[in-house]
Amino acid sequence: MAAKPLGEPETKQEQEQLLSARIPVAAPVLDGREAEYVAECIETEWISSNGRFISAFESAFAEFCGVKHAIAVNNGTTALHLALVALGIEAGDEVIVPTLTYIASANCVRYCNAVPVLVDSDRQTMNMDPAKVAAAVTPKTKAIIPVHLYGHPVDMDPLREIADKHGLFLVEDAAEAIGASYKDKRVGGLGHCATFSFFGNKIITTGEGGMVTTDDDELAAKLRLFKGQGMDPNRRYWFNVVGYNYRMTNVAAAIGLAQMERVDQHLSRRAQVASAYNAKLSALADFIELPVTANWATHSHWMYVITLKDSVAKSRDAVMAALDKENIETRPVFYPMHHMPPYQEDRTYPIAEHLSARGINLPTHGRMTERDIDRVVDALRRAVID
Repeated sequence: MAAKPLGEPETKQEQEQLLSARIPVAAPVLDGREAEYVAECIETEWISSNGRFISAFESAFAEFCGVKHAIAVNNGTTALHLALVALGIEAGDEVIVPTLTYIASANCVRYCNAVPVLVDSDRQTMNMDPAKVAAAVTPKTKAIIPVHLYGHPVDMDPLREIADKHGLFLVEDAAEAIGASYKDKRVGGLGHCATFSFFGNKIITTGEGGMVTTDDDELAAKLRLFKGQGMDPNRRYWFNVVGYNYRMTNVAAAIGLAQMERVDQHLSRRAQVASAYNAKLSALADFIELPVTANWATHSHWMYVITLKDSVAKSRDAVMAALDKENIETRPVFYPMHHMPPYQEDRTYPIAEHLSARGINLPTHGRMTERDIDRVVDALRRAVID
């Protein structure tokens, strides 16, 4: 890899420290104008949900995603809930969600008193299987939430056909996929609306924060109305609807704008890390499956995910424990929703269950060095072969 963000060690002691330091699974990269912009917020006292950085961040994000509107909110979960509220999802409605996803994707459906209908995954991309979605549609279905898992976009054309056929909303959960593309169009503009997360482990971060994107003017107006307690924009302190306090602070938006000014570098660095993993882990092809990028996709590489093959006798958790002993943090692939107490079902979803049981998130962030990646690869080799 050409870039080494942490620099070369100057002494033997520094080398030893780097070789023993813990490698986190995720870490923010705050190497732009973040501190300068936050200082401006403090100096001007614009630290709440008003200030120049809110609109600037929204404009930059909308332009990046190629959409007309971006509405900033306080986290990714509220972004998804806000989208469903603005679309009119309500009690009795069904919303199709992949069982293999972070639990917020289903929780937001429940917040609307609607019913999340779970579907299995595609083996290669780990995303929802469009064929399973088609089979899950009922007269009560109102929306589909394609989750671009770990940075790989969902195969959207079949979902558009299903949505058009049945008059359904398509709500992209792009929390993990900023910068990913489907057939040369970035996620964020592939459905009726899309939602993003800027949590501290994301490629673009504001600490906590989120965004809803759309090309629909009427929907954008509803999103802005509901995120600000439902206050009439033309009549201060007059409320026609029950709204929510989902506003982003100017401080968070200041960090977000600085991040967006360097979004291409952040994405390029993730691609470098993934490319290095691909090259260095190819020798372990008998033991692990590497992540696949479909020929119609651009992966944003939020997380680099490997899947243990049957040739590895150890469990997923045992392999993770072995890496932890070598001071390398990893994470399991999400547990399927149907295994969780709030959404538990007796039926099986074999693809999602396999990916969850054997999948591991390796350290993936823009501060990783070549040395870090070598440490991870060497430790993984020992864990799966020994």
